[in-house]
Amino acid sequence: MAFFFDLFVNGLMIGMMYALVALGFVLIYKATSVVNFAQGELVMFGGYVAAALITLYHLPLAIAIPVLLGTMVLLGFVLERVVLRPLVGQQVISVVMVTIGLASVLQGSAALVWGAQTKNIQLPIRLEPYIIWEIYISPVNIVAALVSAGFLVAFAWFFRKSRMGIAMRAVANDQQAAMGVGINVRFVFAVSWAIAGLAAALGGVLWGSMLGVDTQLALVGLKVFPAVILGGLDSVPGAIVGGLMIGGIESVAAGYVDPYVGGGTKDFLPYVLMILALMIRPYGFFGREIIERV
Repeated sequence: MAFFFDLFVNGLMIGMMYALVALGFVLIYKATSVVNFAQGELVMFGGYVAAALITLYHLPLAIAIPVLLGTMVLLGFVLERVVLRPLVGQQVISVVMVTIGLASVLQGSAALVWGAQTKNIQLPIRLEPYIIWEIYISPVNIVAALVSAGFLVAFAWFFRKSRMGIAMRAVANDQQAAMGVGINVRFVFAVSWAIAGLAAALGGVLWGSMLGVDTQLALVGLKVFPAVILGGLDSVPGAIVGGLMIGGIESVAAGYVDPYVGGGTKDFLPYVLMILALMIRPYGFFGREIIERV
C-alpha cells in the first residue's frame, strides 16, 4: 500500500505542474477561442531564458526570476500584438496554423541563440528525498507543487476579485456584450497572453530544473493537452482537476504496468484517457456545453 501512495502522491505533485501549464491553454482559449499549440514552446522558451540567466550569466536567483517573469510577460504581449491581433476575425484554421508556426519559430530561435545542448537549472533545493510514512517525496516535486499551487490560487483570486479578472470573465462569456459595456477586448486578449507567458515562465523553471532545458522540453505541452481536454478547454478549475488526474493516474499506471510491458505507459495513457473523455463528454468534465442550431 505504501508503494501505491508513494506513486500517487508524487503523481499529484507532477499533476500540479501539469495544471500550471494547462492554465495557459485555458486562458487563451477562454479569451480568444484559439487553441494555442505553442504553449509547450513557451514553456521551453521560458526554461531557456531561466537557464541563460542563472547558468550562463550567473545572476542570483532573486534577480533572475523577476527578469524571467518580466521577459515572458513582455513576450506574451508582443506575440498577441504582432502575430495574433492581425488575424482577429479570420478563419479558425488560419489562427491554429499560425500558433503551430509560432511553435517552430520559438523552438528554432531558442536553439539558435542558446544552443540545442541540454542545460541544467540549479535551484537551491536539497537532493535527498523526504520520507513521510514510508512515502519518498522529492524536494523538487514539493517545491514545484507549492509554487504551482500558489500561482493557481493567486490567479483564482485575480480572476474572481480584480477588475481585470472580471473583465476577462466578461470577454470569455460574450465578447460583443463586453465591448458594449466599454471593456477593451483587445487589451484583455493581450493580458491573457501575458498571463499565459507568466505561467509558461514558471513552468519552464520547474520543468527545466527536473528534466533539463533543451528543445525537447516543448513536449510538455503535448503531455498537458490531455489534461486540458479532460477538464474542459474553457474551465480554469477543469485545468487543475485534469492536471491532477493525469499526473496521479499516469504515475500509478507506470509504477504497476511498466515492469510487465517494458515501460512507456505514461507516454500513451493520457491520450487514451483523452479519447475516452471525448467519446463521453466532448466538452470535458467542467467545460461549458455549447448547443448550436444547425
